[in-house]
Amino acid sequence: MSKMHKNPNGAKTIDGFKPYINKPRPQKTVQPPPIQRPMPETSKSIVDSPLNKYRGSLSNQPSLLNSALPIPRYSQSDYQSSAKTKKHKKWSTRRKILTPILTTLIIFLAIGIWLGSSIVGNLDKVFHGNIFSDASSIFNNTTLRGQNQGRINILLAGDSVDQIGHGGAALADTIIVFSINTHKHTAFMLSIPRDLWVYIPGFPGSGYQKINAANDGMGTNFPGYPQNGMGQLEHILKTDLGIPIDYYSVSDYGALRDVVNAVGGITVNIQSPDPRGLYDPYTNLKLPNGIAYLNGQEALNLARARGDGPGSYGFPSSDFDRTAHQRLIISAIAAKAKTLGFLSNPIKISNLFNAIGDNVQTDLNLSDILALVKISKGINLNNIKSYAFCSTLNSTNCGTPILTDYTNPGSGEEALIPVAGINNYTALQAYYQQLIKNN
Repeated sequence: MSKMHKNPNGAKTIDGFKPYINKPRPQKTVQPPPIQRPMPETSKSIVDSPLNKYRGSLSNQPSLLNSALPIPRYSQSDYQSSAKTKKHKKWSTRRKILTPILTTLIIFLAIGIWLGSSIVGNLDKVFHGNIFSDASSIFNNTTLRGQNQGRINILLAGDSVDQIGHGGAALADTIIVFSINTHKHTAFMLSIPRDLWVYIPGFPGSGYQKINAANDGMGTNFPGYPQNGMGQLEHILKTDLGIPIDYYSVSDYGALRDVVNAVGGITVNIQSPDPRGLYDPYTNLKLPNGIAYLNGQEALNLARARGDGPGSYGFPSSDFDRTAHQRLIISAIAAKAKTLGFLSNPIKISNLFNAIGDNVQTDLNLSDILALVKISKGINLNNIKSYAFCSTLNSTNCGTPILTDYTNPGSGEEALIPVAGINNYTALQAYYQQLIKNN
């Protein structure tokens, strides 16, 4: 019988033979073939370097360059595809941000072009220019008439009709001289009464008529003056009243209404001697004393009203009160237009130029306007004075009258003449000289 032996590991053996034990055999790991990469030149230089004699031979050391490297998880095409996806997502995000911005810029650019062309078109209507003269105006250094003498007088006239283009065939219901001191940067307004009885050379009949008929184009043209009715009016103001006119601007009442609306309305201070304020049935005007906000139509009603309708009150000086209100309206428009809220609003600026485009005529060109802006920008609007010739109708406000009532014996037409007599304008000339001396 065989003998049993004890294995040191605890397993029994028979005659020295180990019993069969079914144990899992270890699996051989199959390594991928190494990737053969060319040895860079730098590695050769390292192997052959003289420094190796101090470190031992590097040729006997395993080289990392020839060792097996793990196979990458992604192929080159996978990396390229991933990069394209990231780039697409990045561009998609940028496009979402840039698209609304570019759309907004295009819209604003279109609006700007439209507003700009509208403004430029209306500028050229008023100032007789074109795109080339407009561009050159920016670089011109214009010297205005009267500037070297220290005073520029601009004649502001308002026609009683609502459309310019009648060739000067309407009466000027508003005649105001706007005078600027170019050295001291001060200004004043002087109203010329429309009923002033004057001689108009070449006028039918005797030649005498109210001064507001001078611009109807029926008189005589004079060399050196505008060849229209405004030229005749300028000639009379210079020869009779001693007031030289450098430029003129004539507008209709429609322009006044539209300009007030364009600036967003105006604020005026009504100071009538009547405690009830102002009322004129002909113009449908009714305003209490104190601060009043006026839209375009209300401002136009105030500019027209002189209190000669039935039941009217607040106009003791009739046309003198009306001209005082006209000067008040002009100052209010200038003050409103100069505010930051208006100047920063391109829509309002466009509406303003649309209002004057077809309703204003002037002999100022764009270069003159830009030069005038430079001169007048230092003027304090609150310090612009307002004057009128003193008459027997408004002597309570101005002192000694220099004008009085007159009735034409031939036609029965009522007018105003100097207290010193017809054609004696010495007192009126002295009054103007006193104004320019004080201002």
